[in-house]
Amino acid sequence: MAIAQSAQTPVALSERIAPGIVQITLNRPSARNALNMALIERLLDQLSALSEDRSIRALIITGAGDLAFCAGADLHERRDMDATQRQAHTEAINALADAIALFPVPVIAAIRGYALAGGTELAVACDIRVAGDNAVFGLPEVKIGIFPGAGGTQRLPRLINTQDALQIMTTGQELSASRAKALGLLAEVVEPENLISAARELLRKGVDPVAPWDRKGFKAPGGTIWSPQGVQLFSAVNAILRRETNMNYPGAYAILKCVYEGLQLPFDTALKVEQRYFTQILQTTEAQMMVRSLFVSMQELGKGARRPAGIEPAKFRKVGVVGAGFMGAGIAYVTARAGIPVVLIDRDQAAADKGKAHSEGLVKGGIAKGRTTQEEGDKLLSLITATSDYNQIADADIVIEAVFEDRAVKKAVIEQVEAVLPASSIFASNTSTLPISGLAENSKRPGQFIGVHFFSPVDR
Repeated sequence: MAIAQSAQTPVALSERIAPGIVQITLNRPSARNALNMALIERLLDQLSALSEDRSIRALIITGAGDLAFCAGADLHERRDMDATQRQAHTEAINALADAIALFPVPVIAAIRGYALAGGTELAVACDIRVAGDNAVFGLPEVKIGIFPGAGGTQRLPRLINTQDALQIMTTGQELSASRAKALGLLAEVVEPENLISAARELLRKGVDPVAPWDRKGFKAPGGTIWSPQGVQLFSAVNAILRRETNMNYPGAYAILKCVYEGLQLPFDTALKVEQRYFTQILQTTEAQMMVRSLFVSMQELGKGARRPAGIEPAKFRKVGVVGAGFMGAGIAYVTARAGIPVVLIDRDQAAADKGKAHSEGLVKGGIAKGRTTQEEGDKLLSLITATSDYNQIADADIVIEAVFEDRAVKKAVIEQVEAVLPASSIFASNTSTLPISGLAENSKRPGQFIGVHFFSPVDR
């Protein structure tokens, strides 16, 4: 029975799935259930109404679709907000985390796919968490200049070891479901299709709705700040942070201060400390520019925001890669992974075969880790032709050179490739240090000569 209805598809669905058990589903799957104001407000309204219903014994919170529980705050919406609106958005997410944490009956997070940033913070605000084996957790805010500001800096180090919590937050690393369980963040890891039934089984066994830190005698898993372990930890972490960042990441330093100060205070006061630091960091130039450049602009770039109008996307039927070293071999691998036949050329057959062996190793590792099947791996490898014969690229749509950073070596490659390459095809240099305009002077067709760059290792 649906508890709340809307004329349009609701951004949050609420329904009874069993006597006394209500399931709330974050319902923005196309946005990975990111928290925009509409979703936050609806969730707050639902939680408020449900908290008054004495027939409810438990609440399960999950996300629509298979890709995500919740990808955090909707930064695209935040980009178009003024300072006052951004502050209101931040306060609303905090209010949502608090409403979940203070809900009068047990709340279980049932997580499949990504639970990142605010998604992880909502999860740790719940009384207990169960996840599908495809779940991914993380607090990556530090990578874009900010930090977990919805209780993350206070709840996480009270749930798991302080050192682990600090490492997760200051590096922005992602955690698999198995790793999250090993750290103590999850109660169970199950097949995604068994998620809700596993949550109900946990409820049957009994879930305490009182947070661990609200119980008498609570001690943080990593010990107190002024214990020998605490003094040693924060001395080391502070030194490491200075060495790694040169204090150019205000958000990272704020994480340390939030945890250090917060663990010495009552929980409610610690949340206020976090909020003051978060408000301060949001106003820094570093945070504003990093959010713009490293998140919003990168998202737009990935969608082709700067693509010239009126030019249809090119479709490559065959790609050539010259240079079967680590870089060239990696380019060949990702090209084949994209389903495009690729010719990998080097000075002799042995060198070319060695380059293809790199892909064979990656495929073997992927099969061992369950990321691909033998059939898929064989298909990928069948798309890579290792050779020393330049005639094999006579029908390539694009040829990428990834040879030694030497003008003379590259000049020889350009001449060999252009001797067989069709006039309509593109020659691309993967150079990192040599100007493309200078290399193009060696080309008979500079209008078809471009630079293209891959980061190393390419397969990652």
